[in-house]
Amino acid sequence: MAEPVCFHLVRDLPAFKEGDDLVGMILERFPLRDGDVVCIASTVVSKSEGRTRRLEDYTPSSRSMEIAERLDKDPRFVEAVLEESQEVILESPFLLVATRFGHVGVNAGIDLSNVGGERILLLPEDPKASADRIRRGLQNDCAVIVTDTSGRPFRCGVAGVAVGWSGIAALRDWRGERDLEGRELEITLEAIADEIAGMANFLMGEAGGGTPVVVVRGLSYPKSGGGIFRPRELDVIRARLQESESRS
Repeated sequence: MAEPVCFHLVRDLPAFKEGDDLVGMILERFPLRDGDVVCIASTVVSKSEGRTRRLEDYTPSSRSMEIAERLDKDPRFVEAVLEESQEVILESPFLLVATRFGHVGVNAGIDLSNVGGERILLLPEDPKASADRIRRGLQNDCAVIVTDTSGRPFRCGVAGVAVGWSGIAALRDWRGERDLEGRELEITLEAIADEIAGMANFLMGEAGGGTPVVVVRGLSYPKSGGGIFRPRELDVIRARLQESESRS
């Protein structure tokens, strides 16, 4: 009989700060097994990697000040978003950008929560590299997913998504398989890293009572394959949004 799939919250983790041994803190509190998927909130990865910044360290450009006035935002915050971005897709009614590692999101995923004062928390500089590093430090053959929350086109609310992953495929490719009627599937790519991240984020919770690490046990998953971030040349929605932005 196959092992049931279970999601385990890693309890009693401390408030993280720069230089903390994230891997060691997880291993002290939860006995991992081969095949586990360790889901970690990007916020604690960022804190351990020293990605906290002070708003006063940013000097707004003229572009930042123009965008900030339109959006009623702190121009220093807007400058931080622009510096974390490789491309601005929309400047209003919110600042939608592509980060330097390929994720498209509002405000480059910069967080104002749980950092105190006029401080901000940036996403990990390279979440895929962070996931690889964390996985190397684990004592078992596990997968790692770095999660964040993100809005979704055409739907209200945010959901958990994977921004970095290691030891697990981002996508499961069903092309060539057959459905119940025998029809061959031609386009189905299942975003399994996002699906796992979404459930993990649901269990992690938000605000002050959140738990930033969830271990998934009993899953059967491909260990490599695919990327989540759609190549720019294939991203029809991004192209249309930018066309609309240029006309406004």
